Amino acid sequence: MSEFPWTEQQWDTEMRQCVAAYWTARGGQAIKQAQAGVSDTGTRGEVTGGQHLDAFCELLVKVIASAGFKAPYVRVRTGVELPGYYRPCKKWDIVVAREGALCAAIEMKSQVGPSFGNNFNNRTEEAVGSSADFWLAFREGRLGPRSPWLGYFFFLEAAAGSTRPVGITSPAFPADPVFADTSYAQRYEILCRRMVLERNYSAATLVLSPRANTGDYTETAADLRFLDFARGLYGHLIGCS
Repeated sequence: MSEFPWTEQQWDTEMRQCVAAYWTARGGQAIKQAQAGVSDTGTRGEVTGGQHLDAFCELLVKVIASAGFKAPYVRVRTGVELPGYYRPCKKWDIVVAREGALCAAIEMKSQVGPSFGNNFNNRTEEAVGSSADFWLAFREGRLGPRSPWLGYFFFLEAAAGSTRPVGITSPAFPADPVFADTSYAQRYEILCRRMVLERNYSAATLVLSPRANTGDYTETAADLRFLDFARGLYGHLIGCS
């Protein structure tokens, strides 16, 4: 297998640039809407533009290209619909396909405050449901003959609301003890880890960053590092070349 073409230090530099670009895009989207006279509540104005993860997408496209997959085999933002089982199709954020075979698909999500609780439940349902739909469509022969690589990327704001422990309300039956005294950031770790364990996704990654345009970030779970996520994608695609 060819060696992954980034060192740890080089990848960290790329990551910091992506993080800074993320926060710039978040703020810029809200400003654009305000200038256009569009009123949006809370932080939703930063989300509805849908382009804030573009820098991370571009970095992953570099990884994909280094594995031998360049345009037109890589689709980002357009042409990313894939067939489902429970629904006709779903849009993914990055799709890699060649010669009638799907090689990889990636879901990319992010969350900022203040509604970490409600959004955590929504993101969990989306992530698990999308993967179930995906693998059943593959089983039915809708996604080509070869098992693809499915990735889940999540970017979370590091804030008091996401990093402090929160309680659990489960009056009928006790919740899994693993969730006791955990923050939403820790619950995202559990979600990502279990989705890989249960083979919902080939790999998952969780990146945390404070709301500042400095490029600072943390990866609190060693098994969910973005570098390892990218290495896994690269290795799979090298095998598909």
